[in-house]
Amino acid sequence: MADPVLFEILIPSQMSAGMAVQDRVIGLMQDLQFSGRDIFAMRLSLEEAISNAIRHGNRFASDKQVWIRCELTELLVRVVVRDEGEGFDPGQVPDPTLAENLERPSGRGLLLMRAYLSECCYSDSGRCLTLVRERNSPLPIVPD
Repeated sequence: MADPVLFEILIPSQMSAGMAVQDRVIGLMQDLQFSGRDIFAMRLSLEEAISNAIRHGNRFASDKQVWIRCELTELLVRVVVRDEGEGFDPGQVPDPTLAENLERPSGRGLLLMRAYLSECCYSDSGRCLTLVRERNSPLPIVPD
């Protein structure tokens, strides 16, 4: 079994910096021969998590950063994303599948992350998000 790969990075509140971290994680997943399904799930989730931290958490503020910690093992990928924003209550995000919210742009990213990840949980008043994708996870499970 290969040794775990760990890294931490502070990035500015810029989407290009977030994309660079996303590309690094995906490259490491490819090196560890994660499936295309696992890579798709983590790419989608990382894009949502990092862009939300930059856009909604830090509000693109040049004096704020996003801290990202990544751990890859043979069995899983765990990424923690923390912003310097005011935080929020994820329980207050409107359910985007309800009829009255179908036209609203918010809430879909959180719904997708929860569907594709083994673990997707907020802490520190919504400023910190932990994403976990287990190797060969069957998620999302789509009903027939």
